[in-house]
Amino acid sequence: MKIQKLIVGALFASLLVSTSCKKNETAETNSVEQPAVTDSTSMNDSASMAKPAEETKMVGGAEMYPSKNIVENAVNSKDHTTLVAAVKAAGLVETLSGAGPFTVFAPTNAAFDMLPKEAVSNLMKPENKKALAGVLTYHVVSGKVSAADLMNKIKEGNGKAVLTTVAGGKLTAWEKDGKVYLTDEKGGEAMVSIADVNQSNGVIHVIDHVLMPK
Repeated sequence: MKIQKLIVGALFASLLVSTSCKKNETAETNSVEQPAVTDSTSMNDSASMAKPAEETKMVGGAEMYPSKNIVENAVNSKDHTTLVAAVKAAGLVETLSGAGPFTVFAPTNAAFDMLPKEAVSNLMKPENKKALAGVLTYHVVSGKVSAADLMNKIKEGNGKAVLTTVAGGKLTAWEKDGKVYLTDEKGGEAMVSIADVNQSNGVIHVIDHVLMPK
């Protein structure tokens, strides 16, 4: 009988030890740090709130950013150094950096080179500041007028659209072979070579000739 009691006691003790080990293993397993669950909805929401990339255009070897104003973009164009110098000489930097909106028909350096050198140098002189400002503002129209807007105006006008410039003069827009052209008050013509260069305060259309008022 004593032997049987000893055997039963040993088995009972073994069972207790086994049960305790299993409990410890379970506790250790539960205590292991579980990987964080990523909230895909939250990530998608953050991505959708990210600022979209700006749609830029290349002018004069530089990107033109819609978030920058007319002057900030123009100073980076290698094709418009003469225009920028003229804008500074005429005291129009502050105006063209303002809220606007403005539509600027921007002649390239090559366009200015077509004019007599004496004419350009004379306009740049301090005493001719008012005349220079008159020529430059003849290239500016109040409001933002896109190429599509111009084409619509041309169609509505049976092939011609008359624009009033900030200088008070008139420009006549017309279309040929899908291109927009401008005729100034002296009969000179300029073609829009790069359209819809959007700015924070308007739009620039690059042209291949300088437009002259009366």
